[in-house]
Amino acid sequence: MVRYYRTDNRRIHEETSVQDGVWIHMVSPSAAEGRMIADLLKVDVEDLLAALDEEESSRIELEDGYTLIIVDIPMAEMRHGKESYTTVPLGIILTAKEIVTVCTEETPVLQAFFDNRVKEFSTKKKLRFVYQILYRVAVLYQSDLRVIDKKRTEIEERVGDDTEEADLIALHELESTLVYFATSLRANAVVLDRLTRYKRLEQYPEDKELLDDVIVENRQAIEMTTIYRDIINGTRELLSSVIDNRMNNIMKSLTVITLIMAIPAVISGIYGMNVNSRWVPLANSAHGFAIVCSIMIVICVLLLVWLRKKRIL
Repeated sequence: MVRYYRTDNRRIHEETSVQDGVWIHMVSPSAAEGRMIADLLKVDVEDLLAALDEEESSRIELEDGYTLIIVDIPMAEMRHGKESYTTVPLGIILTAKEIVTVCTEETPVLQAFFDNRVKEFSTKKKLRFVYQILYRVAVLYQSDLRVIDKKRTEIEERVGDDTEEADLIALHELESTLVYFATSLRANAVVLDRLTRYKRLEQYPEDKELLDDVIVENRQAIEMTTIYRDIINGTRELLSSVIDNRMNNIMKSLTVITLIMAIPAVISGIYGMNVNSRWVPLANSAHGFAIVCSIMIVICVLLLVWLRKKRIL
């Protein structure tokens, strides 16, 4: 899909063709659409469609007549029937008169521009537009990180009798997401560092201030990722300990039950031996059965008392 947008009087509207100051928005474009735009803007089609490769790394390249910027952005996805997060590349191409964004999916990062929710947004001020995109990327990372921490908190609140192995799996998925986030944010930081030395397009003083804000927000997202990874790691160890302790308690209870049940089994086994009844105590007593049962009960009770005294039970 290829669409053209332009801002006039601080309002965005859709255009029907490429013209000066236009924003070309491409979402999962076909090869034919890619070649068409590449021919119009005189850019390499491989650079134009580079962001469609999910394994493409963040980078900035200065080519003859245009600049290619690729950054990783967070994206929600369904994994095992639950909402999770991943990162996908967002390609930005700057020419002398146009700006192009390329992504495999629609993203909330750009939706704010469509809704006119970004102050001082203009498709004609291309470098400021890029910084505004990067700022919203960093803010979106922070927002998703807070959601991830909220999910961790919900799991932590269930620590105890409600703890399940599924919680460990969920924590592992959250930790994996944070690894992806940390890798992408560090790569984005390298791109931001190079942009501080970017001189190809005109920059306004407020643009430099905005870039500083982007760098600060990206650094904060990196710190949040590191902190949340450490907290999730501690929570995962706590859950593992709780589950292991629960298993140990179950095994201890089974051992106690086995020990207690062994006493009647041994006594009844002895009395069940095929020997002369005169050698068996109480064999000829009218109340022998009741006496033997009473002895077994007394021994079991004494054993229970001893186990409780030793804090084994």
